[in-house]
Amino acid sequence: QVQLVESGGDLVQPGGSLRLSCAASGSTYAISAMSWYRQAPEKQRELVARINNSGNTVYSHSVKDRFTISRWNANNTVYLQMNSLKPEDTAVYYCNAEAVYQLKGWDRRRADYWGQGTQVTVAS
Repeated sequence: QVQLVESGGDLVQPGGSLRLSCAASGSTYAISAMSWYRQAPEKQRELVARINNSGNTVYSHSVKDRFTISRWNANNTVYLQMNSLKPEDTAVYYCNAEAVYQLKGWDRRRADYWGQGTQVTVAS
């Protein structure tokens, strides 16, 4: 299993910056990718950014060029640097980890893990 704990959410003014952190523990060796999702009230969960073990990244169109996802120690910690924040960025941000367990006989077990979320509010 993998446990994820997010931190860094806060109230910031439009145009401000915020850095979110997600600390992974447990079977971190199995993590193949980590992502940040967000969910605003009465809206569906949205992928914000994703980074895999090769360092490849994917960003939502709405945050590209403003947000940056990065990892430290391969897969133990993932960050989301958020710049030029807008009120539309207000949401609960969730950390996600994709894990692949390599078993005998080339069998594989895949699993997804989620953190509890951290609130980001952008308002003046």
